[in-house]
Amino acid sequence: MFDYSWGAQQLAPQQKRELRRVPAERDMVLEDVESGWVGAVVRIERVGGMITVALEDRSGRTKSFPLGFGFLLDGEPIELVPPQRKPPTGSLRSASGSVVVQDHRAREARASRIWVEGKHDAELVEKVWGHDLRVEGIVVEPLHGVDDLAGLVREFAPGPKRRLGVLVDHLVPGSKESRIADEAMRVPGASGNLLVVGHPYVDVWQAIKPQVIGIESWPVVPRGLDWKTGILRGLGWPHESQADVADGWKRLLGAVRTYADLEPSLLGRVEEVIDFLTADGG
Repeated sequence: MFDYSWGAQQLAPQQKRELRRVPAERDMVLEDVESGWVGAVVRIERVGGMITVALEDRSGRTKSFPLGFGFLLDGEPIELVPPQRKPPTGSLRSASGSVVVQDHRAREARASRIWVEGKHDAELVEKVWGHDLRVEGIVVEPLHGVDDLAGLVREFAPGPKRRLGVLVDHLVPGSKESRIADEAMRVPGASGNLLVVGHPYVDVWQAIKPQVIGIESWPVVPRGLDWKTGILRGLGWPHESQADVADGWKRLLGAVRTYADLEPSLLGRVEEVIDFLTADGG
């Protein structure tokens, strides 16, 4: 039976060369022999010139280790090496599913804009649609709230070559947000030049499919509790401070790879806004 007590430093050079070299892959379950930590690979990153692998255990905790010796895969000692880059085949696809435009310099920014409610919304849109937006020369700007949307639209002064698309959280019939959107659409110059759309979720976090982080549905947040704090508490993640919220969002955003990780109710609205802003050269 294999002795779990040995560490990477105990392997003789000849032994190291004989171990199978295995490229690190997402969701691969590994054990770090020296610490006994067992977890699934959630990311591989370069830190200070060293490539590390982050392993997430059953409780959702993560710990990073340098690639190399000292890992077990299905009980077998291996040398963990960086993932192999696969050569491109056929047309490359961006995270949004569009065909990647090769050797394309970012277009000069249009006067038109996409407004979203906050920083997290902007980061999610950029991660999935960033390539498309740079090709089209569209800038995404966070508003940090839409309570005075009509005033902001009036100041922006939309027009045929200066269109504005706004993505609003919790835009459902009868909500405060729907009344705000209706008021903004009545601003002079808005007709045909302003599009306000939204998704039904309280926060853009919910537009990420819960299966992306290994759960079937988002936790229910008790009334009166800050929504993000409640979500993090329900997930069993740190939730006591704004730093915890920032770390929680970073973890969620890091789990998103492509448009397939997002709910259709968000996908359709973002695509609708991009089409609106680029129609007829707008």
